[in-house]
Amino acid sequence: MVEDGHLPESGIFKSVMESLFEDGRIQTASRVMKSMMEKGVKEHMDLVFKIVEALLMRGHVEEALGRIELLMQNGCATNLDCLLSILSEKGKTIAALKLLNFGLERDCNIDVSSYEKVLDALLTAGKTLNAYSILCKIMEKGGITNWSRLEDLIKSLNQEGNTKQADILSRMVKGGGAASGSKKGKKQAPVLS
Repeated sequence: MVEDGHLPESGIFKSVMESLFEDGRIQTASRVMKSMMEKGVKEHMDLVFKIVEALLMRGHVEEALGRIELLMQNGCATNLDCLLSILSEKGKTIAALKLLNFGLERDCNIDVSSYEKVLDALLTAGKTLNAYSILCKIMEKGGITNWSRLEDLIKSLNQEGNTKQADILSRMVKGGGAASGSKKGKKQAPVLS
């Protein structure tokens, strides 16, 4: 229908996406979602959120980020905090890291608690260099400097032989390299429910 220039009703998009989602065909559901968004249909955001979450959980991170970007361009909601929380809790640290980086690059509103969840998950998973790298970005954007596990990260960096990074981080914190508190960016990432 879409290829022939017809605009299906909103309910048809939903039915097709639900059916594909239930069959585990997440990427195909994602393509239907993309078509729906490109046609200006901005409904069924609960299902859209499930599709984006499933893409991230299955490791299709770049596709998920592309869908989030499309949603943002169309003024649709994306709850990055919720997605970051889910990914962190499920141990999907690289997906969480990439999503957090995506949000930081676009100056999206991200809660301090979301920063901390991702940092905690990275540190727990032993991904200290990743934690260091994203923490530096967060601090450069005016984010947190009082993360409760900061000393643990510095200690882990030193133990792993990453003394230069540990020293840089120590100096950033002691020197007040960034302001404390939540970074509230220029763009609001609207909320998907």
